[in-house]
Amino acid sequence: MMKIKPGSGLKAVLFDLDGTLLNTLDDLAESTNAALAAHGMPLRTTDEVRRFVGNGVKKLIERAVPEGTDEKTRTAVLDSFVAHYREHERDTTRPYEGISAMLEMLNARGVKCGVISNKIEPAVRALCAEYYGDLIQTAVGDAPGRPVKPDPQGVYEAMKRLGVPAEGCVYVGDSDVDIYTGHNAGLAGIGVTWGFRSEALLREAGADHICHTAQELLDLLLSM
Repeated sequence: MMKIKPGSGLKAVLFDLDGTLLNTLDDLAESTNAALAAHGMPLRTTDEVRRFVGNGVKKLIERAVPEGTDEKTRTAVLDSFVAHYREHERDTTRPYEGISAMLEMLNARGVKCGVISNKIEPAVRALCAEYYGDLIQTAVGDAPGRPVKPDPQGVYEAMKRLGVPAEGCVYVGDSDVDIYTGHNAGLAGIGVTWGFRSEALLREAGADHICHTAQELLDLLLSM
């Protein structure tokens, strides 16, 4: 089990966004279906969209369009999704229970908090600012020239911005992609069960810890 390096202490917690800090599923599903409808394609259920998210919006649309859709059409659907989501990303999105209080306590203890998401970076920054303000000190998203999770480049960028070493960081997320991301960056990967993936999948991915509530997560983090 991966742990904080002895003597280093917890200096920063890096979080996934969708399914970890914010419940964004309904807005993602609505924008996916708006984009599909704009191109005359069959709609998807919310549960289908739940399974499609986690690897960035490009992959979300690749999974949502009918099999055999050509690249030019997929790109057009993606553009429609991005335009719709830009206008509707906060229609029903909300923080999960206890998250704000957890972030406040971490900040009060001097622990820095950052976000790494496969959502496009302007949306990541806007959502973090809207719901959490200065409780989140940096927000890294999908940007040109930087590969998405589970590649660790986003984690490295967040640690650089926060000025913290890997030895004092952990990564928290709700999916197998998040666990792989943390491990690829040499960090402990903590899985949370209130998001978009199952506890069984998190365990299969090798999560170092599993937490079922924000309070349980806070207790774990403060014990490190």
